[in-house]
Amino acid sequence: MLLIVGLVVVIVCVFGGYMMHGGDLLLLNQPAEFIIIGGAALGTLIISTPTHVLHQMLAQMKNLLAPPASRKEFSTLLAMLYQLFRQAQQGGMMSLETHIENPKESAIFSQYPALLKRHDSIAFLADSVRVMIVGGISPHDFEALMVEDLDVRHRDALQPSAALAKVGDALPGLGIVAAVLGIVITMQAIDGPPSEIGHKVGAALVGTFLGIFLAYGFVGPIATSMEHRVHDEGFYDQCIKAGLLAIYKGCAPAIAVEFSRRAIPEEVRPTFEQAEQVCRGTRETAKAA
Repeated sequence: MLLIVGLVVVIVCVFGGYMMHGGDLLLLNQPAEFIIIGGAALGTLIISTPTHVLHQMLAQMKNLLAPPASRKEFSTLLAMLYQLFRQAQQGGMMSLETHIENPKESAIFSQYPALLKRHDSIAFLADSVRVMIVGGISPHDFEALMVEDLDVRHRDALQPSAALAKVGDALPGLGIVAAVLGIVITMQAIDGPPSEIGHKVGAALVGTFLGIFLAYGFVGPIATSMEHRVHDEGFYDQCIKAGLLAIYKGCAPAIAVEFSRRAIPEEVRPTFEQAEQVCRGTRETAKAA
């Protein structure tokens, strides 16, 4: 929502100020400039970006329209982890195998359909639990293994924003390319009337304006927003990692959940009382079942 609000503010302020100075919006309607700058920017993006990163970019841009993970979502994650940890405590690590092999049919995971949509997080959780089941690895090495996994996922998730930021950096230069081409066309009509020459020079300057405006008003901010969202989403997996490591070290489920809770950013972190209430609720539900 804030993304849309910010884009609207940029458009209204820039073009509103232009019109307050007596500018005519129709003068900015230069389709050729849009084709030159937009087409060149799209081409450079396709040339420099692998296919899977392009797919990730589209998915992350779509994800920007959705709200980030809230306190309620993290509370739900803590509830799921607590159930998983209690299962491991009561039935041993091997009892988790049926849950991670088919999460959609798991009695634990199926209670949280919103979490099942986070395929990368579920995959990270499942792979880490498999290592716990196999055993034979020290807690220090297990932590290093999860850190390495998360670092690779994080670097991979940052590739779309980095690629988009490079296109944003190139847009002012592409605007200059469009302007130079406009000046070349103007030179061809140098013997024409002043009104015609002025129109062609104005069209060339629109190219420069579009390149700078799109770079610093749209593409750059969107790339930065995508980067922030990747960092925010990373806390979700950090929360899972902290809990798994604690339970692997032999901590009680409630203590392991507290380790997970401390890995959540302060602005969306459930309080200790809220986490305790969530754990108590899952215990009561299990007893009733």
